[in-house]
Order: sequence, then C-alpha cells, then structure tokens
Amino acid sequence: MNFYNLPQQFSPALQKPVVLKLLLLFFTFVPLFTYSQVGAPIDSLKADSLLIKTTKHNKVKENLNKQYDFGDLTRNILHPKKQADTLHKGSGITIVPNIAANPTIGEQLGIKAVAGKRLGGDPNTLLSVAATSASITTKGIIYFYINHNIFTPGNTWNFQGNIVVSKTVTPDYGLGINKQVSGGSATDNILADPKRQVYSVHSYYFNFREKAYKRIDKNLFVGAGMSFEVRRDITNKDTVNNATPSSVYNNRHGFPQDHYSANGFLFNIEYTTRDNPNRAYKGIYFDAGVRINQTWVGSTKNSVQVTTDFRKYFSLSDVLPETVLAFWNWGSYLVDGDIPYLELPGTARDGAFKSGRGYTAQYFKGTQFNDTEAEFRFPILANKFISGVAFASMQSANDEQGTKLFQVFQPGYGAGLRVLFNKATRTNLALDYAFGKFGNQGFFLNLNESF
Repeated sequence: MNFYNLPQQFSPALQKPVVLKLLLLFFTFVPLFTYSQVGAPIDSLKADSLLIKTTKHNKVKENLNKQYDFGDLTRNILHPKKQADTLHKGSGITIVPNIAANPTIGEQLGIKAVAGKRLGGDPNTLLSVAATSASITTKGIIYFYINHNIFTPGNTWNFQGNIVVSKTVTPDYGLGINKQVSGGSATDNILADPKRQVYSVHSYYFNFREKAYKRIDKNLFVGAGMSFEVRRDITNKDTVNNATPSSVYNNRHGFPQDHYSANGFLFNIEYTTRDNPNRAYKGIYFDAGVRINQTWVGSTKNSVQVTTDFRKYFSLSDVLPETVLAFWNWGSYLVDGDIPYLELPGTARDGAFKSGRGYTAQYFKGTQFNDTEAEFRFPILANKFISGVAFASMQSANDEQGTKLFQVFQPGYGAGLRVLFNKATRTNLALDYAFGKFGNQGFFLNLNESF
C-alpha cells in the first residue's frame, strides 16, 4: 500500500543580538498573553495539567460511561451477549500494535504500550504517563524507546526522561528553508540543496535524557537534568567527501564525518494548566529551556541552545468540551557554539517528533528554527469513538546564505480522524493526511495528538 507521495527525489546563524532580541520579546510577550487568557500569572516529553476546580458555572463533568473506546469494541466483539459494566473503571494501560506510517519512516510495525495513572490521593495531582515501544520500518529503521513523565503526589516533583536505542536512516534535504540560492560557491549550493535532492544518512543512535522538575508555585516548575545524544557509524553511501549537505556542514564546523556526541546540561522552567497530557480540552502549557553541551562531559563541541514550547487550548462548547481550538509554537535557537548536523532543529525535531506534518523529518532545518501550528478538533460520533481534526502549520528557519529566521515561511495543512483507544486516559489513534509544498504529502499515523 502506498502511504505517501514524495517528489521524485527520495523526498550564517542569526547574529547574536537578533537572537537575544527575539528571546527578549518572546519572554516579555508570553506572560502577558497567558495572563490575559487565564486571569493569573509550560518536555521535554509531555507535561500534564491541573484539574480546574468545580464551580457553579463550571462545564459539565466528563462522563466516561457514555463514551465508547477500543476496549468496548473488543469486548462487544469477543463477548457480544455480555452486558457492559457501567461502574467499571477503565484501565490506564493501552497495549496496541505499533502500526504507523509517514514519509520519513515508511510503514512501521511493532508493539507499543502507553500507561497513565494519577499518583496518590490528591485529585489535583497531575496525570503521570509512560510509554515503551519496539518497531521496525520498511526503510530499515529499528527503534526502541522507553519514556516517562511522572508527577509525585501533590505535584511536588516531576520527572521526565527517555532512553532510545535505534538503527536509523535519516533523509537529508539540505540546510535552510529552501530559499533559492543566488550566487555563492559550489559548496554553498550543495549545503542549501535548492533542488531538494535527498541523501540517505545511515547511523546508530543512542539517547539518554533525564530531568527533574521541582514545583515552586501553583502550576509552576523549575527543572534541571542531562542529555546524551550519541551517533556512531554514520554513512552516506551515495556520496564522497564534501559532495552532500552533511559533509559540507561537518567540514565547515569541524565535526567528524562518521560520529559525534552531543552531551550536555538541561535547565528548564515550565508552567502548565492542561487538563490532560494526551488530549487537552483546555489550559496552557509552556516550557522554556537552555541546553549547554560541554566537551568535558563527552560532547564533540560546546554549544548553547534555547528552546521554547507554548501550547494553548480553547474548549468551544460546554456540552461537547472535546470541541477544541488548539495552538502550538515550538522553536529552537542556537546562541553560541556548534551543533552536529543531525541534531539541528527542524521539521519534526520537537520532543515527540510530530511537528510539521506534510513534510519528512528535517525537510527544513537551521541553527534557528520555529514552527507554529493550529488545529480544530471536533467529535463526529455521539459516543466519542470517532472524532475529526483539521490543521495547518507554518515553518521558518535560517541558513548560511544570509536568510534570517522569520524571513521565509513554508506552510503545511491537512485533516484527519481520531479513534478513541482508551477513554480513561483520552488516548487516541491519530490518522492524518497532510500536504506541504514542493510535491510533499503523506499519511501520518500515530498514537495521541501531535500537541
């Protein structure tokens, strides 16, 4: 089955004052925006949100007994004469075949388990989630991971982390936002890859990341941790030295062609009022972080990066609270030093690898990158088993030929269906078809929302 359609090809950093001005404006704007929306003063993986306290005018409480999920369907098929137990509390664990597809990985087959549980007896404790998966794809990618986002009772501590071991094939479409290059050297044109000729970069990838957040105020956390990204046996079979974007970049920035390590310290501040991490109906999530890679902890190069992740959810109906308008802005900005080529921020380089639907991973990338998305979510069936979404995105990046961040934008858009897999944790099976520019389009299948 053809799940995707790609083109015939296998489909100077910003000046520091500009970056600092951008960050200053961002951090000035966000508190004002959040105050105007909620009336009071946000993963690395995914954070959760506090339940809004019940008031006389609060929205209708969600009734899980009136919802129908994949577990109900399975029970009705296997035991059609057995009456449903309306008092039964659904399990917080979902185990499913990890069947996925998108233009980056091809078709994927594996197994995945997702768990959600509220720890302790405090109803205001945020939902803790964890997941693990092992899979193989038609493009030769073998991937295993374990991740977690755990809130201790009373939200005193939040632990976020993951372990990844994989054999990867990364498509390389060059550096930048695909602005046509005028003039420049032969290597400038190779690095920018204006014709979007794709190169397959093979490697073994290992990642260990762990952060600990401490609550310092209601909904507000500060955190610190470490991350180790290691790639070995990097090969680019159809090229010779300095003939592909990655080889040009490595030579210019002093990285080995066949390996690297990006090891460093993480410092984050997070604010969250989302009512659910898997599918939020309302609330805000904001996370800002600084990553400092250092050679003395094994990093190939020193660097300083700033990342921001802002999400806002508006429930549009008291009767159907899952009718939601959601917004997302994710960005990563190099402040100092050098980042390995395959670690550059870009399309689908957010924590969950779900941004920029309509394009393959890293189709656009730069040392400065920003993606903005909006999505309208609505129920289709009264029992909430099937829902729908429509979405659009806008990406921007810099390059080494003078293009600045926010100077050129590339759009993406699409629509999809949602199948309710676990009503206890609002776990959805997401089926999206998305379109981009330059002939890009594809089918994207995942568990849970993109944001």
